[in-house]
Amino acid sequence: MDRRRFMAMLAAGTAVAATGCSRAYGGDAIAPETAIPDAPIAPPPPLTSAMPGPPLPSARVPVPPGALTAIPGRGNNIALTVDDGADADVVGAYIRFAEDTGARFTFFVTGIYDGWTVHKQSLRPLVDSGQIQLGNHTWDHPDLTSLSSSAAAAQFARTKTFLLNTFGVDGAPFYRPPFGYHDSAVDTIAADHGYTVPTLWYGSLSDSGLITEQYLLECAHKYFTAQSIIIGHANHPPVTHVYGQLVDIIKERDLAMVTLNDVFTT
Repeated sequence: MDRRRFMAMLAAGTAVAATGCSRAYGGDAIAPETAIPDAPIAPPPPLTSAMPGPPLPSARVPVPPGALTAIPGRGNNIALTVDDGADADVVGAYIRFAEDTGARFTFFVTGIYDGWTVHKQSLRPLVDSGQIQLGNHTWDHPDLTSLSSSAAAAQFARTKTFLLNTFGVDGAPFYRPPFGYHDSAVDTIAADHGYTVPTLWYGSLSDSGLITEQYLLECAHKYFTAQSIIIGHANHPPVTHVYGQLVDIIKERDLAMVTLNDVFTT
């Protein structure tokens, strides 16, 4: 290992030790100058046993009022939600992960990223079957609270149109505000477009920016718990190298992966 890579890994480890995993949106992603370089996208691990299927429709519950941060009630569900899509290869790797394991995801789509159209043909059947659910994550990921009403409305409308034209669904009623920033005005604008459920999270994989695989797994160990909503990102390759370990954590804890539509009546 050369000195530069060693120092980068050492700095990354120091940052992790100092901050720990955060519930904040990408709150402790390692700065680009200290992050390890991107590695190639890894194929999902060989399938050893399929993930369990969705719960029965009769088990669904109404969406609670306010911003959604967890799945209410008793159960062993985990909703792993995946945001953005800045790296088309990572989007593709998540799709292969779902195909190979039966894992269920909710993708919050940022419409400007071309990974969603690049992988339209492989993603559309999973959306049609309900294994992957899509939600609205705005067009180009601004802080909605800083925009005018018309600009915020355009963020929702543009991605809604994109989702309908590309995948035949509009993602309603769930939307994820970029950075988790929303207020009553933003929620009203979102609701005008059919997005009545601002969807936040309980825990984060902290991978909106580039982090180490070890750090990502530390966050998974911390936050993969029953009835949790977890936020991850299709932005950087490290998550594609640890799919097998993520599946192991889920199975060891007897958790069942679900989409938001699997557990909520809407």
